[in-house]
Amino acid sequence: MFIFMILGLLAGIQAQVTPVFVQTGTDLLLEVKKPVVLKELDLFTWKVNGSDNAVRLVHGGKPTISTNYISRAELSAQNHSLLLKNVQKRDSGVYRARVSADKEITVAEYSVTVLDPVSGVKLTVKLCSSDSTNVTVICSTEDSLISSTFTCDTQTCSHEGGERAEIITPGASLDVYLERGSVICNHSNQVSSTRDIQKIEDLCRKPEEISGVGFSIYRLKIYVVSIGLVIMMCAVISVHVVEKLKKKK
Repeated sequence: MFIFMILGLLAGIQAQVTPVFVQTGTDLLLEVKKPVVLKELDLFTWKVNGSDNAVRLVHGGKPTISTNYISRAELSAQNHSLLLKNVQKRDSGVYRARVSADKEITVAEYSVTVLDPVSGVKLTVKLCSSDSTNVTVICSTEDSLISSTFTCDTQTCSHEGGERAEIITPGASLDVYLERGSVICNHSNQVSSTRDIQKIEDLCRKPEEISGVGFSIYRLKIYVVSIGLVIMMCAVISVHVVEKLKKKK
């Protein structure tokens, strides 16, 4: 019974931690939502991973920024929120705002994860039915860390053979789906997303068909220009002949 009470207490403490995901190179504001009023001898701190002090403030004094956060951390004088500038992956961790008085009180707690933006994706065709109702596409990332094959019909897309994408980048996902006749490959994590969108008929169109269409248009232009030149030459010759006939009269 005692063990279950401890587990419940730990779960309650964990539930108070707010998860935050932020992109590398951006600024992050960690707010203290409840007013903090420091009394004489009270100490306010923002701790990182339970031990390192990012900022400390004694009642009546000025904030002291630790060496690791000089020039890239600011403490709000109004509400004691912490601003981290140009965050990097090393800044990931648990940040706790605490007031130390007669007893220590946690007034804010965040689990911060700093992530790089995901790379771009590319849709390529593996197989395509003759009537373009079924197409097998490969969706892969630019860095080739994620790759998977999907079979799409006119309504849905499914993983070929039940295989799912191998996710190497932490927190990233690769999804393929149909929307308004287009295949969409979406690569995303908690801070960014990239996608490649192509219509099924464009995916299934063969290169020679596209070049054939282009060649036909090119030939048509040549025909039109040639006919125009012939008409112009005939008109010039006709005028010349008429003038000669007039002179003979």
